[in-house]
Amino acid sequence: MNIRYAETIQYLSERILAAQAPIRILDSIKWSPDISQELLQSQFKEMPRMGKTEYARMKLAFDPEKVSAEFHDITQEIRRKLGKKDRVGFLLQEICIEYQHVLEMISARGTKEFGIWSRRLYGSSFDTFHDDACTVHDLGKTLKEILNGVDCYPLGPEDPKTIAAPEVVEELRQRFKKYFTHHEVGVQLSDGLISDAAAGGDKIRINRETLFSRRDIDLLEVHEGHVHVGTTFNGANQPYAKWLAKGSPRSVCAQEGLAVMMEIFTFRSDFIRTRRINDRVVGIHLVEQGANLLELCQYYLNQGYYPDAVLYNVRRIFRGAPLEGGYPFTKDLSYAKGFIENYNFIRSAIAAGYPHLIPLLFVGKINLQDIPLLYELQMEGIVQPPLYLPSQFSDLNGLAVWMSYSNFFNKLNLTGIKAKFSQMFAQVSIPPCPIPTRKVS
Repeated sequence: MNIRYAETIQYLSERILAAQAPIRILDSIKWSPDISQELLQSQFKEMPRMGKTEYARMKLAFDPEKVSAEFHDITQEIRRKLGKKDRVGFLLQEICIEYQHVLEMISARGTKEFGIWSRRLYGSSFDTFHDDACTVHDLGKTLKEILNGVDCYPLGPEDPKTIAAPEVVEELRQRFKKYFTHHEVGVQLSDGLISDAAAGGDKIRINRETLFSRRDIDLLEVHEGHVHVGTTFNGANQPYAKWLAKGSPRSVCAQEGLAVMMEIFTFRSDFIRTRRINDRVVGIHLVEQGANLLELCQYYLNQGYYPDAVLYNVRRIFRGAPLEGGYPFTKDLSYAKGFIENYNFIRSAIAAGYPHLIPLLFVGKINLQDIPLLYELQMEGIVQPPLYLPSQFSDLNGLAVWMSYSNFFNKLNLTGIKAKFSQMFAQVSIPPCPIPTRKVS
């Protein structure tokens, strides 16, 4: 290993981490509590005032122009120190440029330019997968049809949300002590979270006002803990490739997709959660087609969502965005899109004879396109293997078998299979559910 080269990468990575530290994307675009209250009080019939002027009153904790200038300076130093053709240099420059785009997006809060930058950073529902045929919206539409078909049937035992947040905090602390043997995860109660829980760095915040089910705790363990916190620790554990400890938007799709994948591989996900994730894909598509805030609220009400759940969905899609529609915040596409992309990467790696690349999904905050370079750096000793790796990925036998069968499924004629089984299902006396019948919280 070229120590001087490795130390240069470390130095430049640390400059990037220091420059991005004050940027908090979600804090910068969150709604004021008054907006949510206005919507609920009007029963989603009156458009609140939340545009460019209102966002301008929300002071940022940093100066976008100053931080952007810092990233420009880092980019120039990367070129000077690593040269114009170095692959790590290209990667670090891409991260710097992307953070500059983040700053442009934040500066455009409440305008259509915000949505344009969001599409550039997080993608669009019109984006295609690697087959260049199926779009993200096609995935949402297909899942919606399937999920609606099982909505009125019990898929498992009742799992009521009766566990208070303090008990969840304590149980997660105990679970993480067993998994994170070299680090301590800070699990703490939090006020004002939009979601039930959120991971940031080495901490997981639990919404103080929320009641949880046993399945919720299991899900938080793998989603927030094993994936989000785990990849943070794995990135921070790197001696030189320090950039892997923090995720810019280019890593969000792989991160959230991996978190959803762990939910599914451990059988901890459920129908309602999958439906919520998928309905946000559909919602983003509707807004990209022009639906405004009130029209999206009505859509979710028609889909059986309780008012609080309607508010939760639209707040995620319209935060930072103009309420008139057309230019949503598209980050929530990453859960479903990322799962498909990660799944296809894993099964392709196994089919092509490259299973040794798969654990690099957990090496830090990565983009799938980085994996060949990361493997080369690992061979050189510049990148260390993941310190924390879930059992499904540390022993790839089960995953290899799963994906081997998965590759064969593509060869089957699904139309013919469905027709064959439809004859069997037609003999069942109880008809399938045509539309959602349960309220969604």
